[in-house]
Amino acid sequence: MLSFSRSTRVFLATQPTDMRKGFDGLFALVENVIREDPFAGHLFVFRNQRRDRLKVLWWDRDGLAIFYKRLERGSYQFPTDVPNGSVDGRQRAARCEIRADELALLLEGIELTSVKRRPRYERPKSRDQSAPVSSLS
Repeated sequence: MLSFSRSTRVFLATQPTDMRKGFDGLFALVENVIREDPFAGHLFVFRNQRRDRLKVLWWDRDGLAIFYKRLERGSYQFPTDVPNGSVDGRQRAARCEIRADELALLLEGIELTSVKRRPRYERPKSRDQSAPVSSLS
């Protein structure tokens, strides 16, 4: 089981990824598509077209690590998965940010859109930081 602190940032790639990609290929996707620093210690989550395989790339103090999971039955449902590939006629973003606890739910097969989160205090973001895009409000 993977466990991460609440402060760990988790980025989902919204488009399917070729699961043959290894460290260097996923590293390039983080830099060029997700547009984040792969060395920051964040988690970067990629899924395949059928949504039955998932890879997580992260920097673990002294090297890159990959977590790879293949489902024997069922599929992963990312909060950004929509049938026609667009939201309200607009092209969707290349990434989406969720919380570490939401990643745990996603890995357990729980649809994030079906979860209702109770209101809690969140420290206001500074102007130079963008607010995370989350499926749970």
